[in-house]
Amino acid sequence: MIGWTLGRYLSMRFLTTILAVFLLNAAMIYVVDLIELLRRSGNIIPPVPAATIAYLALLRAPSLSEQIVPFCVLFGTMTAFLILSRKLELLVARAIGVSVWGFLLPPVAIAAVLGIASAAVFNPLCVLMEQRAGLIEMRIFGGINGMKSQDHSLWIRQRSIDGEAFLKAEQVPGNDTAFAAATAYIFSPSGTFEHRIKAASARLLPGVWQFNRAQIAAPGDESFTAVNYLLATGLSAQEAIQGMIRPVATPVWDLPKAAAAAEAAGFDSRQYWLQYHTLLARPLLFVAMVLIAAAFSLRFFRFGGIERMVLAGTAAGFVLYGAVTLIGDLGGAGLLSPT
Repeated sequence: MIGWTLGRYLSMRFLTTILAVFLLNAAMIYVVDLIELLRRSGNIIPPVPAATIAYLALLRAPSLSEQIVPFCVLFGTMTAFLILSRKLELLVARAIGVSVWGFLLPPVAIAAVLGIASAAVFNPLCVLMEQRAGLIEMRIFGGINGMKSQDHSLWIRQRSIDGEAFLKAEQVPGNDTAFAAATAYIFSPSGTFEHRIKAASARLLPGVWQFNRAQIAAPGDESFTAVNYLLATGLSAQEAIQGMIRPVATPVWDLPKAAAAAEAAGFDSRQYWLQYHTLLARPLLFVAMVLIAAAFSLRFFRFGGIERMVLAGTAAGFVLYGAVTLIGDLGGAGLLSPT
């Protein structure tokens, strides 16, 4: 068994190295993203202050860096093992009777703690900062020369006592219940198309959609205009909008609620559950990266072949990450359960 003093020493070494690798890569991502944002904002009139662009890049950096955290654990652990091996500290630990599993305990524990913190704390922080960055980016790049950079229409599917309906609308910024350019296609409970509702604006009220000056068109009948047309719904404003939020843009604590809202809105909730279980499994992924790093970096320097072992460990880490991504794609396609 490893002693408390040696265990604390090794834990601090591994934690410091992993954090150093992460901060180094996050800084590189920040610089590259900052240069790209400066390039994109170069033709905007009036010019955007450089401080605003730097702040925007800072808000975007955590969400971009979150994807590389498993590799930071892999490379940080390999670096720590190689440093300890080069300084013969691992050799001394083996000489006093500490087994390989003994000095693997601190990095495995650190990886598990980092995985829990990454899923429970860092992920919600990344989502919050990404949301703020999205608002700033929309204000800066959302409209250039009067043209929108992308289509912001929402598609909402609902089931009610009147049957099934598909709604397309543009959400009014800052108001979760107001929509513009709303169009609804109404189907009977048996699946037969009944009529189309088209209105310049619509509002989601408790229990109903209210279409203002709606034009109603049904097959075989003449279209007519209604000042206020009401369509029954069981959706709340949060459920209607939540069904359109991407799973990666939802904090881990809100994913079960988002999945339920997506199901209520008629959307497929598999992606939400898949993201939820992926985050829950992140500590295990970090532990796996530590074990891979140990398998390829515990060779003593005097035996040589360190370069080949490091390359092999890096390749094994990428293979593991690729396998995780492949399994996730199979789960997203419905071929495997999210769990």
